[in-house]
Amino acid sequence: MAVSQHAAAPTTTGPVSVKPVLDLLLAAPRGFCAGVDRAIQIVELALEKFGAPVYVRHEIVHNRFVVESLEAKGAVFVDELDAVPEGGRVIFSAHGVPKSVPAEAERRHLLYFDATCPLVSKVHREAERHWRQGCQIVMIGHAGHPEVIGTVGQLPPGAVLLVENVADVERIAVADGTRLAYITQTTLSVDETAAVVSALARRFPAIAGPQKEDICYATTNRQRAVKTLAARVQAMLVIGAPNSSNSLRLVEVARQAGCEATFLVQRASDIDWERIGARNPIGISAGASAPEALVEEVIAAFGARFAVRLEEVSLMAEDVRFKLPRGLER
Repeated sequence: MAVSQHAAAPTTTGPVSVKPVLDLLLAAPRGFCAGVDRAIQIVELALEKFGAPVYVRHEIVHNRFVVESLEAKGAVFVDELDAVPEGGRVIFSAHGVPKSVPAEAERRHLLYFDATCPLVSKVHREAERHWRQGCQIVMIGHAGHPEVIGTVGQLPPGAVLLVENVADVERIAVADGTRLAYITQTTLSVDETAAVVSALARRFPAIAGPQKEDICYATTNRQRAVKTLAARVQAMLVIGAPNSSNSLRLVEVARQAGCEATFLVQRASDIDWERIGARNPIGISAGASAPEALVEEVIAAFGARFAVRLEEVSLMAEDVRFKLPRGLER
């Protein structure tokens, strides 16, 4: 009797596990912007040039993954300059700092590098220009945010009035409504800011605005991408930190665009699978300070549970690059 050269396939007695299919839609653009990329490069290049430790005043960007990665390379994050030893090397965060901070660094003979995003510096220069022209400044922004603190700190106390919403516009008192100019935080909701600007223009018709919109290109582009995704998905994850203004705005924009089930997560471990439930498709975006590694981590977490079909929904390409400070050029 002839014997077959191929062994028989084993018989499966138990049920075969088949992952449910899930469509993941990735917003593009998402994640790092040019200002964040530049700030991180400044820390890394300073460490390469000078060695550890290099001190950083406040989180260089609002993302714990990024901060911890830089700490592992030798960066030391401090709240204020008094924690930096005499002669130390210190970097200011991407959000910008009041003028008193570099002045204190110079007084203490610290070598410092300013990682302020150039688009934030643009707002600083606008505020100074309007002030020199005799205008009271109205800033649209979130109280206590580092960018707002840094911008207000470019001018003398009382020179800048802060408003967060339309209601604040109705309450502010100004000395001369014909000598006003407004500026904005760079990471605000485009739509909500437009409403506040309209309220300012109604109440103060002579108010001057920026020559070019203050809300940065990356904030605008990511919000547009999230709006597009919101119309196509049943749930969305925004990867970002709870203290990241631009990430929080992405959550708000997605919900206002119709995707109520939008959740902010810092890492894949933060995903609440019960809240997501059986929703399909699901969108993913990331705030401007969230690295692509965290996006990949979240996709992998979905891949462990579902047969993922991935689609990138791209609105536009970004090719913005900012120069590095003198002394740290590659």
